[in-house]
Amino acid sequence: MVAATLDTNNAYKFMAGIEGEDKFGTGPVRSAYFMLSSTELQTDFDGLTGSGFISQWNYPTNASALPSEYGTVYNIRILASSEAPVSRSSSANSRDVYYNTVVGKQAVTHINQDGYSMNLIYRDPYYSGMRAQNATLAVKFAQAQAITQDTAIRNLLCTRSSN
Repeated sequence: MVAATLDTNNAYKFMAGIEGEDKFGTGPVRSAYFMLSSTELQTDFDGLTGSGFISQWNYPTNASALPSEYGTVYNIRILASSEAPVSRSSSANSRDVYYNTVVGKQAVTHINQDGYSMNLIYRDPYYSGMRAQNATLAVKFAQAQAITQDTAIRNLLCTRSSN
């Protein structure tokens, strides 16, 4: 299991557990790593019975749940995104292959670039739209992402139960 491998590699978990409460249909949530997964796999997650999967709406409290969080299985909290990588028709039997990236806290970081400061851009409606109805507010900054410890990141490949 991936969570056990990350535990063995001394990866840090992102989220603390959620203690169980006396509420119907809920269950406690373990401290966990994050997994980025495709939104196309949501029905497959819902179909996991007897595997320890808890849907996000069955958490005892949703105070610490992220907006994209779909649920948890064992020590992994699943973040669903339409931007998660999918390799179309690339399995041996021409099925889609989904890349599910599981990360520990110290696996990745961002690095601010030297010599470039953050710019706040604001244009009032008079300058941003033809009818002066739309304003522009943006932030521009330079940074880079880096893998800092490759033993704290794993990639799970899977296909759907049915395409």
